[in-house]
Amino acid sequence: MTSPDPDTGLLAPGWAGSPAASATSDGAYLQALLDAEAALTRAQAALDLAPAEAATAVTEAADADRFDVRSLAARARGGGNPVIPLVADLTKAVGEQYGPYVHRGATSQDIQDTATMLVAARTLGLLLADLDRVQRTLSRLAAAHRDTAMPGRTLTQHAVPTTFGLKAAGWRSLVLDARDRVAVVRGSLPAQLGGAAGTLAAFTVYGAEDTRSLTEAFARELGLQAPFLPWHTLRTPIADLAGCLAFTAGALGKIAADVLVLGRTEIAEVAEGSGGGSSAMPHKANPVRSTLIAAAARRAPHLAATLYGTMTAEDERPAGAWHAEWEPLRDLLRLVGGAALDAVELTEGLRVHADVMREHLGLTHGLIVSERLAAELASVLGRARAKVLLTDLAKRTYTEGLSLAELLSQEPELKDADLDELTDPARYTGSAGTLTDRALERR
Repeated sequence: MTSPDPDTGLLAPGWAGSPAASATSDGAYLQALLDAEAALTRAQAALDLAPAEAATAVTEAADADRFDVRSLAARARGGGNPVIPLVADLTKAVGEQYGPYVHRGATSQDIQDTATMLVAARTLGLLLADLDRVQRTLSRLAAAHRDTAMPGRTLTQHAVPTTFGLKAAGWRSLVLDARDRVAVVRGSLPAQLGGAAGTLAAFTVYGAEDTRSLTEAFARELGLQAPFLPWHTLRTPIADLAGCLAFTAGALGKIAADVLVLGRTEIAEVAEGSGGGSSAMPHKANPVRSTLIAAAARRAPHLAATLYGTMTAEDERPAGAWHAEWEPLRDLLRLVGGAALDAVELTEGLRVHADVMREHLGLTHGLIVSERLAAELASVLGRARAKVLLTDLAKRTYTEGLSLAELLSQEPELKDADLDELTDPARYTGSAGTLTDRALERR
C-alpha cells in the first residue's frame, strides 16, 4: 500500500484539481523556497557581495524537481521548519566551491516568509483572473435582466418587488470590492530580510555597507516589495492576506447563499447550469458549485481569525506564532482560489427563470405592493382610512381567495383608480433599473 499524497485534496473538492491547488502544493512551496534562496545569492552578487558564478550555480541548482519533498518534510521536524534541511540539501547540490554562498547572512524565517509571499502572489494572480471572469459574467446577467421583476425577500418573506438585474449587479459589486482588495494586497506583498534577529547584522559582516540596497535588490529579484523594516514579528502582510481572502470568500458566499435559496425545488427561480448527482436519488441535480462556495465561506473567517491571532508575536522572532500561520494561510489561499473557480462555473452556467419569478410575484395575491398602495391611497382616502382598509383587505385576500386588486375594485371610493397599474408588481420596482445602470458603470 502506497502512502497517500498530502496534496490530493480527497476531502477538499472545493479546491482539488484547481489552479490554486497547484500554486500552493508542497512542490510549489518548495520551488518558492528555492526561488528565495537563489534570489538572495543573486542580490548579493549584484552588489559585489558574492561572485556572479555563485549566483549562477545557486540558481541552476534551485530546481524543486532535484529535491525530495517528503524527506524535507520529515527532517523539518528536527528544527521546526523546512528551510533548515533545504539549506543543507541545496548547499550540497551547489557544490563545494559555491555552496558557502547559499543562505549567507539569512535566517530560516527570511526564506520561509519570502516564499510564503511568493506563493501568495502567484495564487492571488490566479484568483484575480477568476474574479474578473465572474464580474464580467455578472455584468452581462445584470444588463440582460435589468427589468426582470422578482420578489424581494426580507427576513425570509416577500417584501416588495425588486429585479434580478439589481440582484446580479449587487453580486458584481461585492466581487469588484473583493477584486480591489486582493489587487492592493497582492501589489504590496513584501520580501523578508532581517537576519537572525531583524538587524541584518550578518550581512554587514559579509561586506554589505548598505543593507537597504541589499533588501531592495533581493525584493526586485523576486518581484516583491522591499519592506521598510524586517517584519519577523510585525505581521501586517499576513493580516492583510487574511482580511482580503476572508472578504473574498464572504463576497462569493453571498452569491452562493442566494442561489441556494432561489434554486430550491419549491422556488426554482434560478438553477445551476449542470447540477451534481446523488448517490441515492437519481432525480436530483444538486447545486454543487454553490454548496462548495458556501462551505469555503463558512471556513474562511475562522482561518483568518487564526492568522490575526498570530500578530501577537513576542520578541524579535516568535516561538509558535509564526509557525501557526503556515497551514491556515495555505488553506485560505486554496479555499478562496477554489471558490473563485467554482464561482466562474456557477455564474457562467446560471439559468434564470424569469417566468417563475413573475409567477411568484402573485403568491401573496397582490400584497407585495401593499407599501405602494398605502402611499398612493393615502392621498385619496386619508392615511388612517387607507391603513385600516389595506389591513382588512390583506386578511380577506386569504380568507376569500380574491386578489387585492379584486377586493379594491369593490370599494366605491376607488372606482376611478387605475387598479391594474397600481397593483402590478412589475411596475413597482422603484429605482432598481437606475441602480443597476449605476452599478454597471463601475469598471
